[in-house]
This record gives sequence, structure tokens and C-alpha cells, in this order.
Amino acid sequence: MLTARRRVVATAAAVLTGSLLLASCGGSDGGSSDGRTLTLWHYEGPDSAMGVAWNEAIKEFEAQHPGVKVKFEEKGFEQIQKTAPMVLNSSDAPDIMEYNKGNATAGLLSKQGLLTDLTAEATARGWDKKLDAGVRTTSQYDANGVMGSGKWYGVPDYAEYTMVFYNKDLFAKYGLPAPTTFDRLTSAMAAFAAKGVTPLANAGAEYVAQQYLYQLALSRADRSWVDSYELYKGRTDFHDAAWTYAATTFADWVKKGYISEKSSSLKAEDAGVSFIRGKSPILFSGSWWYGRFKAENKFDWGTALWPGSNLTPGSGGNLWVVPKGARNKELAYDFIDITLSKKIQNLLGNKGGVPVAADPSAITDPQAKSLIANFNTLSRRDGLAFYPDWPVAGFYDVLVSETQKLITGSESTDDFLDALQKAYDQGVPKT
Repeated sequence: MLTARRRVVATAAAVLTGSLLLASCGGSDGGSSDGRTLTLWHYEGPDSAMGVAWNEAIKEFEAQHPGVKVKFEEKGFEQIQKTAPMVLNSSDAPDIMEYNKGNATAGLLSKQGLLTDLTAEATARGWDKKLDAGVRTTSQYDANGVMGSGKWYGVPDYAEYTMVFYNKDLFAKYGLPAPTTFDRLTSAMAAFAAKGVTPLANAGAEYVAQQYLYQLALSRADRSWVDSYELYKGRTDFHDAAWTYAATTFADWVKKGYISEKSSSLKAEDAGVSFIRGKSPILFSGSWWYGRFKAENKFDWGTALWPGSNLTPGSGGNLWVVPKGARNKELAYDFIDITLSKKIQNLLGNKGGVPVAADPSAITDPQAKSLIANFNTLSRRDGLAFYPDWPVAGFYDVLVSETQKLITGSESTDDFLDALQKAYDQGVPKT
């Protein structure tokens, strides 16, 4: 996804400098290399596990590359999502950047020839051995930009998945058990709504709302359904039982007050802050929030996998991609290497991320162990179902606008599903 998303916007930038000069390096098809500067873009918050780990990676990179300046430019997820094709086709492209994975994002850029083929580097540097099959799916894209096979165009150094974050103090205040079954979850939502508390933190203007919708569909789906939707291995019918259940249940939750009608214009940051401030007792979102909640929540809180479903949105994390026109490609490859090192992976894990190459014995934080254990549970049951906006280019915006209409009640569920079907069918590659 977007992660969808989709994301917590970075709030701090760091520019680190060195003193000596390295020889020039970089791909021959890139711009003019000076070997002195690595321009890095990412959008993870400084308190997130990834933000903390990557700041340490920058320090490690400079220690290993005397004289090289790492120029970190602060970006937001939405900013990169909307402008990447234009920026990467210009002389302003960075050397390395974090980018959303999936057919409609990294896949589209690879098809457009805007990303560097990393296949040889992945083999030579052992990245292909460090990433398991489920995580590798979003690294490789075929000639049509469809993930799962073909050349390497990106490298994740973490994994991610969605979960139910819940405020234990508020659950205890109202005498409610942890939402570990679907009946308990819905009963808790009804109890909160009856007391005038809107239970679900939501954001209709960004990825949060569409992930609620997708999770509801996944609870009535199986792996073949996901493969048809995400990988075009069959026909996707938005009026099938899974999508129909998702749309009608989502709309019903709005009517029951489980989701606020006012949330149609809210962004992901608003939903996260609502949970942090103790206003919303439940947020269904991704592991990318974990580090921030650990740092900012002033109450007892817990997590649970979405109850009653073997599938949930998730995948390898967002990708490190190297633009085709990057000036310092070798430096970019070295930085990716460092983010996959045991030192950085162990740090990421202990700060609340889901590392892909950590030493399990080095993860000592109890909450971090729980986070990683739940991810391993999903991996063992092949439960990572990617994200709803991935299949076709532009689908994220369609999901946002159409889901907003469900929240406001300005569109019927049938019309909603018709709109998704039309946009999806128009975007699926023709074979």
C-alpha cells in the first residue's frame, strides 16, 4: 500500500557532512557523479523505528565513507506519491529514495524506465538471500510492472502489517475484554458508541478508511482471491461476496456511529493523533505507527491481529529504489547494504519495526518481540495480502474518493462497487 501509506510524514531533516573526497562512482546511465554526496529521500517520522534506524544508518554510512556528505531531504508520503514520475524524469532525482511498493507505484515506475535494475546488485551483495519469498514479492517486477517476478527494482529492509491498536485503559474503564475475537471487537464498538465515544479512529482523505474496507473484504476471502485481485491470476468481481460484505458493513458501521461521518476529510495523521490523545479507543492501521505510539502514548495499550481473518494487509516494507538518473549509484547500493546489516536491523527491531535480517536473540524489547511474533504468525499462514490500492495505477485516489462517499452516505454501496469495478478494469494490463 500505501502505506498506504500512507504514512507518517517526516518532521525533521538531517544533513551530515564529512571532510575527505572519494573518487567518483555511480552508474553509467545516471547523471554526472561527484562521489561526494548521497542525496536521500524518505518520509518516515524521526520517532518511528525506521526513522531511528535510518538516522543511525546515515552515521554508519559516513563512518564507512570518509568525505561523503549524506544530504537527507525531508519529504511526505503523499508528496512523493504524486510527484515521483515527474521528479524521476528530471535532473532533480535523488540518488536513493523510499518509495511505495506494488504494481501501481514501483511497478509503474519500473515499466516507465525510471528505476535502476538492481538484479545484479541483489545477487552480488546477497540481498536475495536475506529476504524471504513473501518479502521479495514486492522487490521484483516484470515487463508490465506486475510484482512477484522479473527484475529487482527495489529493496525493503523491513516488513509491515496491519493490526488492531487498542487503548487498554479505555477498555478497562468500560469493562470490556480485549478485542481478540470479532464478536468482542464489534461488541466493544457498540458499547463505546452507546456511551458517546466514537470507537474507530479513521481518515477518509487518506489510506486508513480503505484499509478498514479491505480488511473486511479479506475476512471473507482466501489466497486465490488475493492473487486474482493483486496479481491478475483470475477475474476480480467487486460485487462478489467479499467486496459486498466489506462495503455494506463499512457503511453500516458509519450509521451505527462506529466511524464518524466527519472523518471523511481527515488524514492519517489525524487518526493517529486521535488514538495517541486517547480520544479513539481503537485504530486499525500498520506497524509503521508502532514506534511512535511507543514514544508518545501516555496510556496502556496493546495490539491484536484482526480477529476472524487469516489474511490482513501487509508485505515487505516500502522500497529503497535507485532512480535511473541517480548520480551516485554505488553509494546508494552501499547505503542499502548498511540498512540490511545486523546492527541496523537489530536496532530497527528493538525500536518497534519488523526487521527482515535481524538476529532474533538481539531483540530484547517485550513489545517488539510481540510485534515480530505476530508478523511471524502471519508469514507462517501466508497471511500477507498486500494493500488495496496496489493493483492498478491511480487506484489509490479512486479508493479515497469513493470511500469518502461511503462515509458521507452520498453514494450507495452498489454504486460504490460499480465505481471500483470500472476503475480496476480500466487499469488492468491488457494481455
